[in-house]
Amino acid sequence: MWWASSGRAVKEESEPCVLSLSLPPGFTQRREPCSGKRPSKRGTFLPLVLVPARNDRSLLVSVAMGLAPLGSFLVVLLTLLWLGSRWLRRRGAGWGHRTLCTAGPARADDVRALVVTAHPDDEAMFFAPTILSLGRFRAQLWLLCCSSGNFYNQGEIRKKELVQSCSVLGIPSSNVTVIDHRDLPDDPAVEWDTHLLSTFVLEHVETNCINLLITFDAGGVSGHANHIALYMALSSKSPKEEWLRPECFPSGAGTSCCSPSLQSQGTCSQRGSYLKRAMRCHHSQLLWFRHTYILFSRFMVINSLCCL
Repeated sequence: MWWASSGRAVKEESEPCVLSLSLPPGFTQRREPCSGKRPSKRGTFLPLVLVPARNDRSLLVSVAMGLAPLGSFLVVLLTLLWLGSRWLRRRGAGWGHRTLCTAGPARADDVRALVVTAHPDDEAMFFAPTILSLGRFRAQLWLLCCSSGNFYNQGEIRKKELVQSCSVLGIPSSNVTVIDHRDLPDDPAVEWDTHLLSTFVLEHVETNCINLLITFDAGGVSGHANHIALYMALSSKSPKEEWLRPECFPSGAGTSCCSPSLQSQGTCSQRGSYLKRAMRCHHSQLLWFRHTYILFSRFMVINSLCCL
């Protein structure tokens, strides 16, 4: 910016020329000496330098204003995710479905169902809507867990947590069995012996007169190698082995993949509390991402199953 002086005479060359102006907020004035040349009759143009005032508070305000759009975006995103989760839970109550009991015995109270899982907490993470639905139909329930979940040397703790979770879901502790075999460790890098798994499951089926069997699908629902081994063990049976029908496998894709289709779901508000309580029984596994799973996973709302 330049300032034109009036045509009046300027003082001696050695004296500085000082301009006093009304400056905008946030700026200070600085004196600039004359160039030493005498002004012409038309006036001399003198440089005017505006220096921003040093203010740490104004810097913080500027940073806050810059981050405001990002904060607003995150708030909107989280709100949409929360609303979407609530919509999914409410919509689940209205979805048409055939009950699990229509695939088994004629009477619902004649159902004797066995849920076969790989680790403690699988029953709450993947099968809770199915277990609660079967309990509502007064089916008798058993759970067979094929490992103690000792990957981090927490096997004994996780066994107790499993019993607590099953109690919340309606499976009595006397009907909960945990297989702690050296050839069936909780380790995705170890390939489980499918023949050994078949032997354990068949023995359990015959002992408890099971007529409905529920386990993982071909992809293990979450892709875990131990989950997939259970599907392989129960789907590739010897002709000499007489297995019950049907066997039900949750479909990770969210739609039934064969006919007849089965769907099991909770009644949102009431069942949602049981699902969360069952998950929270597994204290040793409640890392931060498990809390996110509880809020947004479809397996906490509905299971889509198919008969094999």
